[in-house]
Formats: sequence, structure tokens, C-alpha cells
Amino acid sequence: MGSTAGETVTPGHARSTTRPGVWLTELGLVAMALIWGVNYSVVKYGTTLIQPLAYNGFRVTLAAVVLLAIIFAARLPMPDLRTIGALTGLGVLGNGVYQYLFIEGIARTRASDAALVVAASPAFIAIIGRMRGVERLSKRGTLGIVLSVGGIALVVLGTTGGGEGQSSLAGDLLVLVGSLAWAVYSVLLKPYTDRVGGLVLSAYTMLGGALSLLIVAIPSLRSTKWSALPMMGWGAILYSGIFALVIAYLFWYRGIRVIGPTRSAMFSNMQPVIAVLFAWIVLGEVPTAWQDFGAAAIMGGLLLTRS
Repeated sequence: MGSTAGETVTPGHARSTTRPGVWLTELGLVAMALIWGVNYSVVKYGTTLIQPLAYNGFRVTLAAVVLLAIIFAARLPMPDLRTIGALTGLGVLGNGVYQYLFIEGIARTRASDAALVVAASPAFIAIIGRMRGVERLSKRGTLGIVLSVGGIALVVLGTTGGGEGQSSLAGDLLVLVGSLAWAVYSVLLKPYTDRVGGLVLSAYTMLGGALSLLIVAIPSLRSTKWSALPMMGWGAILYSGIFALVIAYLFWYRGIRVIGPTRSAMFSNMQPVIAVLFAWIVLGEVPTAWQDFGAAAIMGGLLLTRS
């Protein structure tokens, strides 16, 4: 992911959205939302075949290896050791803690439920970003966040009667705490996106996640019968590892750098709409009327924040 020299964008400045680089960034964020929206069903399916920890440890390690291979093969300029250490440490939070909670949560609840809970991330990011003084929002942007949060409340109300019981609640809570970890990670990462390329940034933060996950996933990885895993299972791991953790993450990191973490996160609010529809088609998770109204509110909030 390249960038235009000197390209900086402050959230809330409407004239900046006319720059071609911004439109390309936003198009990439739409693709990111599509990839991640489908990924909920893919992960749900994959974790029915092998243990969640084994699935997660394999896919995050795969992503880290691919990213590191790319940056070394391309001989991209490397940051100093202190920056590499900081990125690896942040990766423990964003690609270790978050991914652990996300996979463990989605294994215990419906794919559509998890997607709707993750939609709380932009609100967390906005609050944390404002507290740290790295985000400035217009009144329209604030209204967009409020509308999106209201949409999230509607879709959650629509899933409380889903019959999943305590297991669903436990899964939702794990995903919610993971979303908070992701929000903190996104805000803390923002300064590094201004001076470190997207591929290098992604590689070292993914390395931090892989190292931390392997510590807890090695027993599950060793006990898994990989030779018995069907082709669809391997396909799920490859999709979650390459598309969701390499390609989509590069779109995400460019979004953070060009338009800021809050507006980038608002694009991820398309995920629940995509995830609910895909889970309905593939997994038979029928959406409710509350979810339909909530999805409309989420999209309305995204449009307000975009403008």
C-alpha cells in the first residue's frame, strides 16, 4: 500500500475527502469490510473443525510469515530497533489479545452476533482518541457515531432472544472485551502509521500477535490431527490468514494513517450488515426485524461520519 507524499488528513475536514488518495483509501476500507464481514462465517465454520486456539495460532502465524517474507523480499526500508520493538509489543495487544478473545468468543456464539458486537469498536476508538487528543470530530461525525451506537443497540436487542443462552452471552462478552482491546491498539498505533509503511507495520504487529498466541496455542496445535482436516477447513484457515489478516489489514492501516482511526473504524460498521447477510445465507442464521432496523442506522451513521 503506497501513499501520496505529504498526504495527511484530519478527520472532520470535508474538503480533504475530495483528494483521490482519500477515495482510494475509502474504497480499500469497503473491501476490508467485505473481507472481514465474510470472515465471521468462515471462522465460525473453521472452529467447528478444529480447536479455536489451534485455528487462531495457525492463521496468525501464517499471516506473520507471509508479511515478513514480503517485506524482506522487497527490501523495504526498516524502522529502528526501538520502533520495531514498540510495534511488536502493540501487536501483542492488537493481534494477540484481540484475536484470542475474538476467536474464543465467536466459537461460543453466532457469527452474526459477534459481528454486531464488534460494531461497538468505533465508539470505543472515538472515546479513547478524544481522551488522548488524537481525534477531532465534527458535530455530524458525533451524530454519526451516536446513530451507529443506536443501531448496535437495536441489533443486539434482536439477538437476545436467539436461544443461545449463557453460551451466547459469554461469547458476546469475549468479543466485546476484544473490541475494547482493538480500540486501544488502533489509537496507540496511529503515531506509527505516519512514519512506518503499511507492510512493515503490519508485519511486525502481526509478529507480536503470533508470538503471544503461540505461547498459549502450542498444546492445541500439537494435538490437532492436521492430516484429517478437509480441504474446506484448509480453505477457511487460508482465507482467515491471508485475506482477513494480510490484505484487509493493509487497507485498515492505510485508513488509520490517511483519514484517522475513528473514520476508518466507521467503515468497519458495514461488517455487521455483510456478516449478518452472509451468515443468513451460509449458516442459516436468520436476521430479525430489529437487526434490519439496526443495520440501516449503522449505515446512516457511516454516511454522516463520511461527510
